[in-house]
Amino acid sequence: MNELPALGIGTWQNTDPEECASAVATALDVGYRHVDTAEIYGNEEHVGEGLARADVDREDVFLATKVHSDSTGLTYDDVIETAHGSLERLGVDYLDLLYVHWPTGNYAPGETLPAYDDLVEEGVTRHVGVSNFEPWQVEEAMEALEEPLFANQVEMHPLLQQEELVAHAQEHDYYVVAYSPLARGDVFDVPEVSEVAEKHGVSEAQVSLAWLTRKDNVVAIPKATSREHIEDNWASLDLELDDADVAKIDGIEREDRHLDPDKGPWNE
Repeated sequence: MNELPALGIGTWQNTDPEECASAVATALDVGYRHVDTAEIYGNEEHVGEGLARADVDREDVFLATKVHSDSTGLTYDDVIETAHGSLERLGVDYLDLLYVHWPTGNYAPGETLPAYDDLVEEGVTRHVGVSNFEPWQVEEAMEALEEPLFANQVEMHPLLQQEELVAHAQEHDYYVVAYSPLARGDVFDVPEVSEVAEKHGVSEAQVSLAWLTRKDNVVAIPKATSREHIEDNWASLDLELDDADVAKIDGIEREDRHLDPDKGPWNE
């Protein structure tokens, strides 16, 4: 798969083996075709079990994982070793997308990213991505890579709208993948989002996801474990927001970042 489905299932902090496998299998049964995990999440094996349970061909699923400097490191050899380990843990023959999880620790574009190029050539991954990168770091990565940069995964929701990153992605033709797209539940308490949800008779989750996925080059990966929430999030794809709805959410003047470590490049 060369296109990134608009909505995926996120698995961060989903470390219970059965709950994780069940959530992935349920999401695929509902219609999701984008599954996101990471080596540092400690759940790749459970995600792989969910993939195996689902009655969906591997070729029809866009599967993404990440390499983190805090666990395995981001030297050339670290990346090669971790990527092959991810294949084993997930029980698959290839990845659709492999990210640099954070531009921190021993990340060095000139050493780290050639490993990603070589993994594409080897057939381990089809695409290369970065995560938690600022626009200048994305440009640095694009210069170091031979392969096209496919995506930058960042926190994004109505309370952290990431206008600069989205504009950069649209200009340079890569995806922004929005994690924590419901602001870890905070969107349910945002008056503007609630007003739009009431107008359409849907949940605030659906409004937030529809607001994200109607943007060019933006997709979202909400985490959900129950069938109810998985189905409710999926229904956002059928929600058509009008210009007034979008303007109302665009006008929210807050910047609430839920994942904000000192090492975050925006804090430099």
